[in-house]
Amino acid sequence: MQLKDKVAVVTGAAGTMGRAVVEAMIEDGCKVALIDINEAATQAIAQAQKGTTLVVTCDISDFKAVQRACDTIRTKLGDPDILVNNAGILSNNKVLQTTPEEWRKVLGVNLDGAFYLAQQVIPAMKAKRWGRIINTCSLAAKTGGLTAGTTYAVSKGAMTSFTFSLARELAPFGVTANGISPAYVKTPMITEQLTEEQRQKLLKDIPVGRFCEPEEFAHAVRFLASPLAGFITGEIVDVNGGLLMD
Repeated sequence: MQLKDKVAVVTGAAGTMGRAVVEAMIEDGCKVALIDINEAATQAIAQAQKGTTLVVTCDISDFKAVQRACDTIRTKLGDPDILVNNAGILSNNKVLQTTPEEWRKVLGVNLDGAFYLAQQVIPAMKAKRWGRIINTCSLAAKTGGLTAGTTYAVSKGAMTSFTFSLARELAPFGVTANGISPAYVKTPMITEQLTEEQRQKLLKDIPVGRFCEPEEFAHAVRFLASPLAGFITGEIVDVNGGLLMD
């Protein structure tokens, strides 16, 4: 399970789930590049770690910014071995309430950024014949969005298909691509963007009767990143407390 001295890139690192992943990767011996648009919050998380970290402030929906960010990571930490595409923004608006600007913004962060980063890290992974790409998908991709809006559900459905495409293409080179499809992790999306009535209704529908802890999501990430997960690719791991079983 050891990942000592592997270079891991985690996007959305300043968020609740991102922080949990950063801490898990550090515990496993990785050198971690934390990518987020919120520099102050990301610096605070990095400074709390005991291992090697690098803060890279970047709007991942901007292709040129992603190029510069990855150049910095390669220069200061080395070629990435693990990419965790975790950055995402939520939209609760359904189709008729969604503006073109909101559509492009959500897809830009949730999908385009993952594509840009994958393009940057794949060549070195293929050359080393070892790599892990782990995408944060969502239950919304399968349900159309129970509480999430149209654009969010579409972006996560596309992320799932992107995962499958990468897995098929990269398998011969020792590079795996998998997704994690969480539902209702304890983040501000739950604590701030849902009403108490919505939260209570969801808890009644989730068989385990609680929301997912960020550390549980991060544990799934560290497993898929591990050497012992090398025969798993093209898989979307549901982490939803039994809310949807298929």
